[in-house]
Amino acid sequence: MTVAHLASYLTLFAAFAAADSLPSDPFAAFLPRDARVSVPRKEIHGGGPTVDGIPALNAPRKAAIEEADRVLKPDDPVLGLVIGGEAVAYPIRLLNWHELINDEVGGIPVAVTYCPLCRSGIVFDRKAGKSVREFGVSGLLYNSDLVMYDRGTRSLWSQIMAESIAGPSTGARLSRLPASRASWVKWKAAHPATRAVLFDTGHTRDYSADPYAGYEDSPGLYFPVAHEDSRLARKSVIFGVSLPEGAAAVPVAALRRGAVIRVRLGKRTIVFREDGGARAFDEEGREVAGLEAYWFAWAAFHPRTVLAEEANR
Repeated sequence: MTVAHLASYLTLFAAFAAADSLPSDPFAAFLPRDARVSVPRKEIHGGGPTVDGIPALNAPRKAAIEEADRVLKPDDPVLGLVIGGEAVAYPIRLLNWHELINDEVGGIPVAVTYCPLCRSGIVFDRKAGKSVREFGVSGLLYNSDLVMYDRGTRSLWSQIMAESIAGPSTGARLSRLPASRASWVKWKAAHPATRAVLFDTGHTRDYSADPYAGYEDSPGLYFPVAHEDSRLARKSVIFGVSLPEGAAAVPVAALRRGAVIRVRLGKRTIVFREDGGARAFDEEGREVAGLEAYWFAWAAFHPRTVLAEEANR
């Protein structure tokens, strides 16, 4: 990480704090001495903003394609979701500034999450056990990745682990839902009845600006991770799946070239392909929830991952 990158990131912290910060220290709020914690405390880092300093959105308005086309550019990346026949697109430009949206799609309560530092967009079912959770942004990071908290129990949840790592809910897991990252033009072509969440959020943000500009092109990380893997460059973009049988990742660039990559995990074969975005399916054609992210982030959480490149088709 260069001095220039650190300075820009600290400037970002100041922008968040000036806009929406609360006088609440994340460590004091979630990690008192007697807190139950399932990961090493020393590997949980303060990201800069305070609790809710990056404000989550709740049940945002969804616009039809005609209105969205007046705001979104054709090549704007979106995180797309389809449940029960309802399709919704969440612009990455929006998620860069809010990181978490509590919503409902197809009658299912969902948490749409995005960590700009890991390039990881994951959608969860907000039902955990008998409870429907509402999540906020804690201001903490684990392996450089978003740590959420649920407002009911004030437990911490790791985004990529999909698991509570501190507080009363420690060890509880969230169910992931298939979601695709695609350009707006490709998403709406594949889903002509889609709606999109736009930028009338009630918060003052410059949604035309990328608060992490330059980060993707730099090899440096802002925060440490517990494990690194040199098989790919840190910020190579991969698509990975994590199953009880193991984890596997493939370079997204290979899928975009038309490769169809099959990976054997235990007794299961997982098929990776480009289909309106990087996606994975089992042998019966059922979609398997996966994650498009930087390689360093995937490897930090899945140190034994199988890396399958185009030659392994």
